[in-house]
Amino acid sequence: MRSLLACDYESDKLTTMTRRTLVGSLAVAATSLAAVKTPEWKPMLGVLGPYTPENVAWAKAQGFSNMILGSGPGARSTLNAAAMSDAEVAAVKATLDQHQMHVSALQVGGDMINPDMGKRARSNDYFVKAIELAGKLGVPYIGTQSGRDMNKTLAEQVDEIVRVYHEQFFKSCEQYKVRILWEPYPEAPNIATSPVGFEALFKAFGDSPYVGLQFDPSHFVRQFMDPIQTARDFSDKIYDVHLKDTEILWPVLRAGGINPVNKATWWRYRIPGMGSINWREFFSVLQDKGYAGGMSIEQEDPLYGANNNPGPDFSEEFKTGFVMAKRYLTQYVP
Repeated sequence: MRSLLACDYESDKLTTMTRRTLVGSLAVAATSLAAVKTPEWKPMLGVLGPYTPENVAWAKAQGFSNMILGSGPGARSTLNAAAMSDAEVAAVKATLDQHQMHVSALQVGGDMINPDMGKRARSNDYFVKAIELAGKLGVPYIGTQSGRDMNKTLAEQVDEIVRVYHEQFFKSCEQYKVRILWEPYPEAPNIATSPVGFEALFKAFGDSPYVGLQFDPSHFVRQFMDPIQTARDFSDKIYDVHLKDTEILWPVLRAGGINPVNKATWWRYRIPGMGSINWREFFSVLQDKGYAGGMSIEQEDPLYGANNNPGPDFSEEFKTGFVMAKRYLTQYVP
């Protein structure tokens, strides 16, 4: 029989080897973890507004790296796609290049399936010109609405939207390398305002490379939907982001409901951090997905001049809203 002393010696030796092995394994693991560096999350923080050289220069000076620029028809528009000459387009591009300002999207209205065929034609003709303008400026996305016809069922509207987009828009999207993004804005001609609408549209369009979402969480709050879960469910369709908050004025809502007497205001748009959105959770969803695109503050806060900004240059009060929003957002977005 082996002596107890021999057994104790071998036991101590085994213990020592086990400890050495464990320490060595931990050292190797620590070295491996040190070698894998998580990159800093750096989406492009920006502002939304009209194009003017002054607005671009101001945004750059404030540390913004991205803009969403309005592009509608009419004399007041600074980027009227139906009226701009090649020389004017080149001048805009030169200003953006001078300030190293990226533009993630043009913001364009749309009424793609209006039952009035004359109105539909005017809207869609302009939209094609906007796609062309985006391509010339090197802008990858157009933020818009899906189109809506209240006289039809959801399924009928989806079928009509798919037909019109394929017939009128996608050829230009392919030529100019532009994707159409739906913003969930409820007041517009739009069925892309909820998970139900998103699901129906994306199912109908399949794997089309020409449609996606311009995600604005504020619109879900005022419709009593969950912006965080919606972002999580459709994160692979998000290509551009509006940063805007919604404040629910609960005393007014509880006293008068969603249709209060005298049209009392029971909700209002606010700069990020001043409403109900959990921005930490929202940014966590985007970061988990690896989103690195544009995230632009949409300034519609009445406390910071949103109702008194004649434009097209940003007023001083309006600028303050952007500055205050950026101050809050930089805790999450470098």
